Amino acid sequence: MNITKTSSQPRARLQPGHLEDINRLSRTPLTEEQVYAFPVRLCDNEVDRDGERFSPKTLEQLAPLFVGKSGIFDHNWSAQGQAARLYRAEVAQEAGRVTRAGDPYRWLKGYAYMVRTPDNQSLIAEIEGGIKKEVSVACAVEKAACSICGAPRGEGCGHKPGEVYDGKLCYISLEEASDAYEFSFVAVPAQPGAGVVKGFSSPGREARHLKELVRGNAPCARELEALEGEARLGRKWLSSLRSDVVRLGGLADPQLDLAVLKAIAGKLEAEELLELKRVYETRAQKRYPLAVQLEYRQEPQRDHPAQEDGAFLV
Repeated sequence: MNITKTSSQPRARLQPGHLEDINRLSRTPLTEEQVYAFPVRLCDNEVDRDGERFSPKTLEQLAPLFVGKSGIFDHNWSAQGQAARLYRAEVAQEAGRVTRAGDPYRWLKGYAYMVRTPDNQSLIAEIEGGIKKEVSVACAVEKAACSICGAPRGEGCGHKPGEVYDGKLCYISLEEASDAYEFSFVAVPAQPGAGVVKGFSSPGREARHLKELVRGNAPCARELEALEGEARLGRKWLSSLRSDVVRLGGLADPQLDLAVLKAIAGKLEAEELLELKRVYETRAQKRYPLAVQLEYRQEPQRDHPAQEDGAFLV
């Protein structure tokens, strides 16, 4: 899932050990006079305007993943647009501040550096002058789950982000960070407080972002197209299976309310539907047994000889 986050960055002098961190990333040793360093607020655990947030554990997982990642502009993944690099990241906490979810506020603080050159003096001046204030990040998480019931996003659990259930705020929790891609200077912040602008894949938006990720990679684009085709076939088969279950249920038990059965079938998974279909098929066969049209006898019925060919009479 691709994540975009926003914050302002005051200038910071190099702290003890930071130059050593920078030189671990540089090919030749740099002096403090050669580098410009600044802190960035990458992401936090506050619930944003979309009703989503990173869990504290996810922030801890993201910290080491962002070390060494590039700073670019507007998420344009081009080497030409590389302006800075993160050399350190850590989770910070603001004393006394609590998130909407009710836990202590934490945020991922990154430290970025640039090599001072004539070409980037204007960018440094814009950062110092507060013009370039917002940054966003692109990263990946494996799970987006409902905070109320834990159901993965898109499975229709019925809970709505932003609503309160039994005193507990519903939101989508972003879990299990798996990768970090970059941070970017952007213009428009989306999340209040931490200043986080976030965009990521999810049901309903997932295909669009996946296509953006595979753009320019023909093999991956073909594989994604094949997967989308298989998904369409799967959805068509599942819809047909649900219709079969409702039809067989009506045959097996005429007292069933088909509207209720249809609503129930719409919430069941494929394995559950297949088992229900098997049960209804068995019951329907017992209720409506197949009649044998022809019966063969060893000897004709002597009591009713005229009815031997009755099955063929119109």
